[in-house]
Amino acid sequence: MHDIRKKDEECIVCHKKLSIDKEMDIAEREYYIEGAGQLCMDCYSKIFDNRRTNYEDYFKEQLELYKNDIEYQDKKIYEFFKRLIDIIFSLVVMIPVLCLVGILCIVIRIDSKGNPIFSQVRVGKDGRLIKIHKLRSMVADAEKDGQKWAAENDPRVTRVGKFIRKYRLDELPQFYDVLLGRMSLVGPRPEIPSLTHDFNEEYPGFVTRLLVIPGLSGWAQVNGGYNITPEEKWKKDVYYIENRSFKLYMKIFMKTLGVITTGEDAR
Repeated sequence: MHDIRKKDEECIVCHKKLSIDKEMDIAEREYYIEGAGQLCMDCYSKIFDNRRTNYEDYFKEQLELYKNDIEYQDKKIYEFFKRLIDIIFSLVVMIPVLCLVGILCIVIRIDSKGNPIFSQVRVGKDGRLIKIHKLRSMVADAEKDGQKWAAENDPRVTRVGKFIRKYRLDELPQFYDVLLGRMSLVGPRPEIPSLTHDFNEEYPGFVTRLLVIPGLSGWAQVNGGYNITPEEKWKKDVYYIENRSFKLYMKIFMKTLGVITTGEDAR
C-alpha cells in the first residue's frame, strides 16, 4: 500500500499527482527534465516529441539547402562493408566490454550518486535524433542548465570521471549503439541537437556532417578532439565524408588506438 506520509511529486505541466517521493534522487527518476522538474509520462512524451519534430525538420531542411556544397558520393560498397565490420567487431568485443562496463559501474556508483549509465539525445544520420549511451563521468545534475560541451578542468567531472574520460572508457556502452546501427565505429561524432542547431546558424552548412552515420571516433576526433573549434571540426568531418575509404577508415582506427592509450586531448 502506498505510504501516504511521503511527499509526492506532481507533474510541472498538468499538475497530476505522481507516486514519486520528492526525496528520490533525480538520477533515479524517469521523465525528469534537468533544470525544469518532474513530468508525467504523457507530458514528457508531448514535449520530447515536439522538440524532436522541430529539430529534425530544421536539420532536414538545412541538409537539403547545403548538401550540394560538398563533394558527397553515396558509396554503397564502402558503407555495406563498414557496417559489416561494425557488427562483427562489436560482437567480438561485447563480452570483455560488458565485463569492464560492469566493473566501472560499481566504481562509479561508489564514487558518486546516480545511475552509472545514462542516455543522451544526439543528432544522427540525415538529422534524425538518436539516443546514445555513456558511462556517467559527471555529477548526477551536470546537465541541469542544459547539455553543453565539457570544459577544460570541468568542475562537473567526478574523480572516477576524470580517469574514464581520459581513456575514453565512458564511451564503451556505445558499442551497443553501434550494434543497433545508430552509430558506426568510424564517422563524425554525434553532436547535441541544440549545439548542432547553433553551430549551423553560426557556420552555415555545419549540418553537412549529418550526411553519414556518426561514429565512435572520427577524423576530427583524432586530429584535435576538444581542442579545435566547431568550424575546424566541421571541416575535418567534411574531409572524411568526401574522402571516406577503407584506407582512411584504418588510419582513423589506428590513430584512435593511439589517442585511447595516451589519453591525449581528454576533458
